Amino acid sequence: MNTENRLGDYLRARRAATAPADVGLPDDGSRRVPGLRRDEVALLAGVSTDYYIRLEQGRERHPSEQVLRAIAGALRLDGAAAAHLFRLGLPVFPAAATATATVAPELLRLMDGLRDVPAFIVGAAQDVLAANAMARELYRGFDRYDNLLRMIFLDPHAREFYLDWDTAARTAVGNLRASSSHFPQDERIERVVGEVSVRSPGFAGMWARYEVRPRTHEDKRFRHPQVGELRLHFEALAITSAPGQHLSVYTAAPGGGSEQALAKLRALAEQPTGVPEPDDTDEQNG
Repeated sequence: MNTENRLGDYLRARRAATAPADVGLPDDGSRRVPGLRRDEVALLAGVSTDYYIRLEQGRERHPSEQVLRAIAGALRLDGAAAAHLFRLGLPVFPAAATATATVAPELLRLMDGLRDVPAFIVGAAQDVLAANAMARELYRGFDRYDNLLRMIFLDPHAREFYLDWDTAARTAVGNLRASSSHFPQDERIERVVGEVSVRSPGFAGMWARYEVRPRTHEDKRFRHPQVGELRLHFEALAITSAPGQHLSVYTAAPGGGSEQALAKLRALAEQPTGVPEPDDTDEQNG
């Protein structure tokens, strides 16, 4: 019997993360649980407390779209978090069993053609499946250029490289959580979560919050060991022909110091320094 209760786990985590003040409820300081109580969520959503408890406990597995929308509103879930809730609660939301880990030759040519900017292809489990010379040079300080979650949480260089490490860490975890809703049976995602959770309490704590944040675009600050500080804009372009894959590209605002820094990065990337390609292991592509 399948004992997984993904919907209940998600509801409990989001309820615990919702402060009473966020939904207009008083908090006299005598609460025994973080966040909202079950009866408060039920009241805000307009359902019975017993029904909501059965949802969290996994005894009710077929809520209607109307009920899920009401709960999403009660918990103040944004668009991405609400979509994750619907995927967990509505069987009409199909999910692919496994993400694609093989990069098409045409996509590799496109990536390699981006000579002036760092570009790399990331899989659903945040594995770096391929990278151009600029991206390999940008991440040269890491021991291994293989998986963004492992790099951020387990490699000491990450604290020097990411000038906003806390933001980078939360974003990466939220993005992996978003991927997990699209590929709930993906074994590679499960392995990455298991490995990093065991070795990083910080990751385990963030993962347990069930925050869903698809990483589509953002501004980031890095410190390269030779080039110095870079302020770059990130865009993730979904590859519709390869489920779970994204082409990630970093660009700099024209005329600024970061544009000059990218030019220096390109000069370094063109030197035969032996910067390794992303690891192409059986575990990564499994």
